[in-house]
Amino acid sequence: MNALELLMAGLLLASGLCLWRAWLGPTVADRAVSVDLLGILMVGFCAVLTVQTGKDLYMVVGLAWSLVAFVGSLALAKHLEGRRFDD
Repeated sequence: MNALELLMAGLLLASGLCLWRAWLGPTVADRAVSVDLLGILMVGFCAVLTVQTGKDLYMVVGLAWSLVAFVGSLALAKHLEGRRFDD
């Protein structure tokens, strides 16, 4: 087992733990943090795939994923705060 496979296994384990926390939750804030962390882990998967395959397409996907996750986190924070999206 090389280092990249070990990194993928660690990311997969962390993703499973994030999904477990999102499922059990007890509060909405716990679920929001776990989904946000899951987005960060997906960017990590894209980075490892970029190194493993040598194709920069995965890094572009990771960059787009991080931008969408950021906007989603902002929208969820506004929703939990009780404000409208155009405020």
